[in-house]
Amino acid sequence: MLADHTTLAQFLIEERRHHPTACGDLNSVILEVALACKAVANRVALGGLRETLGKIDRTNVQGEVQHKLDVIANDYFLRATERNGRLAGMVSEELDDPYVLPADYPRGKYLLLFDPLDGSSNIDVNVSVGSIFSVLRAPRPGVDARTADFLQPGTAQVCAGYALYGPATTLVLTVGRGVHEFTLDRSLGEFILTREAIQVPAATGEYAINSSNRRFWEPAVRRYVDECMAGSSGPRHRDFNMRWVASLVAETHRILTRGGVFLYPRDSKDSAKPGRLRLLYEANPVAFLIEQASGAASTGRERILDVGPTGIHQRIPLIFGAKDEVALLDRYHQLHNDHPDDSPLYGERGLFRANSG
Repeated sequence: MLADHTTLAQFLIEERRHHPTACGDLNSVILEVALACKAVANRVALGGLRETLGKIDRTNVQGEVQHKLDVIANDYFLRATERNGRLAGMVSEELDDPYVLPADYPRGKYLLLFDPLDGSSNIDVNVSVGSIFSVLRAPRPGVDARTADFLQPGTAQVCAGYALYGPATTLVLTVGRGVHEFTLDRSLGEFILTREAIQVPAATGEYAINSSNRRFWEPAVRRYVDECMAGSSGPRHRDFNMRWVASLVAETHRILTRGGVFLYPRDSKDSAKPGRLRLLYEANPVAFLIEQASGAASTGRERILDVGPTGIHQRIPLIFGAKDEVALLDRYHQLHNDHPDDSPLYGERGLFRANSG
């Protein structure tokens, strides 16, 4: 079977040939991350058989209650990647501060940032979850990374990807030359290349948003969703379907598979959190993947990959997917949020303003 299929390791060897000066350390980091993803996939598949389900009496730095599998998956990522001398440090959603490698392990020239288990609230109801990761070059190779070393814009990423633990376990990856999907063949224990050069269609008839937050949305987002809901009789002149899985990995995979647009916009629900998703290990890797697949990713006001990080757990709004839809949402943000008086729909006598006459 291997004679007819390309494994992840074989794919990375071929990719390295496009970078003659590369020494192979990045390939090793990716393969170690893939090993962690295999371990997480196996544990997810066991469900309640190994006391994997449920919460623990602890919160992470985000103030979110941790699930048992959050902690297990985080440990798998650390153990799989810490000892081989390719990394100078790591950042995880589940750790308050950057992870310092054990003193007796060598330090390398890359930084790993990851969310070990995205969508963990779905575990107990057996809905798909995943892992997200990003790789940066260490500004100071060979020594312990400092917090400031991780605060690089998304354009500095050398690799990004995610694993989706669903009916099949898939690993989706970019090293800056397109987006490619690998599926875990459990009989071989290998990720096998199953889709190459994935592309996001420029237009779509599908969007994903948590509509329960509508009362907190900015005018631009309300306008966009209202127009989608109006369907073929509205200003968009076509019908849209709405989806919401509450897992960033699952939403990203759907868009990379059949198109669409995802919105987790800025809202007024909590003034201390201008966005909900983490920039460094959620928004940036997803944006890198989406742009490599000819899509777009934005805050509504600027390109995600251009945002300058201010903290390792910084939150940010995220809109991504079909390029045409993201561009339209950016335009609506300019019209209705940043210059609200310019809007015929949301201005003084606008359609969505109470009639004062």
